[in-house]
Amino acid sequence: MRQYLNLLRHVKENGVERADRTGVGTRGVFGYQTRYNLQDGFPLLTTKKVFFRGIAHELIWFLKGDTNIKYLVDNDVHIWDEWPFQNYLETNNLSEQYPKYSEDWQKKKQEFIANLKEDAEFARKWGDLGPVYGKQWRRWETPEGETIDQIARVLRDLVHKPYSRRHVISAWNVADLETMELPPCHCLFQFYVEDGKLSCQLYQRSADVFIGVPFNIASYALLTHIIAHLTGYQVGEFIHTFGDTHLYFNHVEQAETQLERTPRELPRLTLNENLSSLDDLSYDDIHLEGYDPHPAIKAPIAV
Repeated sequence: MRQYLNLLRHVKENGVERADRTGVGTRGVFGYQTRYNLQDGFPLLTTKKVFFRGIAHELIWFLKGDTNIKYLVDNDVHIWDEWPFQNYLETNNLSEQYPKYSEDWQKKKQEFIANLKEDAEFARKWGDLGPVYGKQWRRWETPEGETIDQIARVLRDLVHKPYSRRHVISAWNVADLETMELPPCHCLFQFYVEDGKLSCQLYQRSADVFIGVPFNIASYALLTHIIAHLTGYQVGEFIHTFGDTHLYFNHVEQAETQLERTPRELPRLTLNENLSSLDDLSYDDIHLEGYDPHPAIKAPIAV
């Protein structure tokens, strides 16, 4: 995946330093594009181990229309834990008592996660992220109070109107932004059919190039495989278009380590051939073969 490494190197070497919402600080560029031919293999980074199980469960969570992290926590996926936890601390005036990333903060977060698993009422109250991706994909609200299932509409139109230029799904609902724990970073995507192959282009307004982008690449590649499977197409390209593309200051050393590594052969992805409905999709329908990455590289998430 030289495309990704070239992006990482470009941001590291050419990015402009600026302050950001998290207080960590970044080096970033505005505007970049990468392309991945999905026929060449599944674009899951090999220069560091990436948490594919978490990527798959998160995508299933989106596609279910779910916005509460309990599904993720129950499946031991913790990529969204910090946002509702931080909201819990702030709402209960506990932020000063538990400074972010301190030992006490870590212990309190584990207690929070345990409560999400064991207490359904606690999970309903504190586990929801607001009207984020799943809500917008599957239940976009109209001014009349009705809902639009954008995923179902695209599945239908790809079969009946394959050459339409309207195979677009948006998570950027301006009316809902203020009630989301985190406004959508990967906010709009479009499908395109050519020669029996389905391609997907994503516009990502904000891209954490070290931690987030590898997840986003694999997630939308997986989504393209799933949608292609359900509509009878082969996979084509995943095209990734970026807005604010940034490397956090506390990820620079990790990025340098990754750039020293040589990419390995990409894995292959297959889906259960009997899968015929999105409603039936489960993690067991997704099979990744031949993934042989370099070791993982740990880095903190900026919240």
